[in-house]
Amino acid sequence: MADMSVEFCGVKFKNPIIVASIEPSNSVDNIKKCIDNGAAGVIVKTVSEMKSMSTLTKHSKYAILNDKGKIIRGKVPRNFTFYSRSGYISEHYEEWIAYLTETQAYAAQHGAHVIGNVSAGTLDMWPKLCKMTEDCGVPMIEINLHSPYPTEWAGKYPGTLIAQSPEATYEITRLCVEAINIPVIVKLTPEAIDLTAIAKAAKDAGAAAVSVNSRFKGFATDIDTGTPYIGGVAGVGGPWVKPITLRWVHEIYSQLGMEIAGSNGIFDGRDAVEFIMSGARIMQVGSVLMLKGIEWLPKVIGDVEKFMDTHGYDTVDAMYGISSRKVATLQELFEASPLQAYIDHEKCKFPICTSCIKNCYYDALNEGEEQVASTEKNCIGCELCWNVCPWDAIRMGPKDLSPSAIEALLVE
Repeated sequence: MADMSVEFCGVKFKNPIIVASIEPSNSVDNIKKCIDNGAAGVIVKTVSEMKSMSTLTKHSKYAILNDKGKIIRGKVPRNFTFYSRSGYISEHYEEWIAYLTETQAYAAQHGAHVIGNVSAGTLDMWPKLCKMTEDCGVPMIEINLHSPYPTEWAGKYPGTLIAQSPEATYEITRLCVEAINIPVIVKLTPEAIDLTAIAKAAKDAGAAAVSVNSRFKGFATDIDTGTPYIGGVAGVGGPWVKPITLRWVHEIYSQLGMEIAGSNGIFDGRDAVEFIMSGARIMQVGSVLMLKGIEWLPKVIGDVEKFMDTHGYDTVDAMYGISSRKVATLQELFEASPLQAYIDHEKCKFPICTSCIKNCYYDALNEGEEQVASTEKNCIGCELCWNVCPWDAIRMGPKDLSPSAIEALLVE
C-alpha cells in the first residue's frame, strides 16, 4: 500500500488532500465533519474584520451550471461551472478564537491540521489577524489576497485586488510574515496578468508557499429569460478550469521551486494526481464538496491511493512534479522526429464514419474508393485524427515505417 503522507512547509500531512477555504469549512461542526471524512487539513473560511464581506456571505447566491449553461437540477456533471457570490465569515472575527482553538485540538487528535485563513481591510489588521490566528495553535496561515485594497492604499496602486500587484503582494506578505512564527501561504488570484511574478513577490517577502489559485470573476446569462444568473457578476470556477490552473502550477514550480497548494479544478482523485504531477504538493478541494457533500472526500483520497497502487508509486513524492520536469521547449519539439498517422483498416468504419477525414486540415487523409486514403507526405503528425477517431483505428508512429513495423504498431 502506498504511503500517502506528504510534508508541506515543514508540516507533515497524512495525505495530500485538504479542504479549501469555502462553505464546508465555515463552522466548527463542518470542520470536524471534514476531518472525520479523512481530510488531512482544513483551511477555515476567511476570517476578517470587513463587515461588507460578512454582509455578502449573508446574501450568498449560487448558480451551478452544466455544459449547456443551464442549472444542473441535481445532476452534477464532471465539468460543472460553479458560479456564485459569497463572502467571508459571518461572525465577528474574535469569535473565531474559540472556534480555531477547538477545531485545531480536534484535528490534532485525528492526525490532521486546521489552517488559518485571513484577509483585512486595513494595513494594521493583517498582522493583528495573523497573530490572533497563530495564538490559536494552528500550524500555518493562508492569507487571502483576493480582496480589495486596504483603505490606506486608496490611489497608491491601480486595480482592485491586492494580488494583482507584485508590490502590494510583497508589502502585505511581509507584514504577515514578520508578525508570526508559523508558515504563511499566499493565495493567488487568476485575475493577475502574471501569477508567477506575484508568486515571486510573495516568496521574496518570506512566504513559505502559494495557493494556486482562487476563482475568476465571470458573467453568466440565462438566455431563456435574458437575465444574468444570480443578478450579475460573480466568482466562477469548477473542474473545467483545471488546465488553466495547472499552467500556473507548472510555471511556479518550474521557475521558482516554491511549495504549492493546488486549488480550483479538482473533482476527484485523478485531478489531484494531475496537480501533484504538475508541481503542487497538496490539493485544496472545495466546490465539489458543496455539491457532492463532505462525504465525497473519502472518494477523492481513495482515488489517489488506488492510482498510486495500480501505477507503482510508493510515495506521493514519487509523482511530485514529474510531468513538469518532462516539458519540452518549442525548439526541442520542432527538432523531434515527425510522427505520422497509420490507419487500421480492419477497425476503421469508412465510409460510414469519416471523422478523421473531416478533421484533417492538412490534406493527408481523404476518401478513397474502399478505404481512407493517406497522403503520407502531407501528414505533419498533429494527432487530431487520432483524437477524434471513435473506433481506435489510428495509431501515431514514426514516418516511413516498414509494412511489418506498421502491422506491429497497429496491434499495440
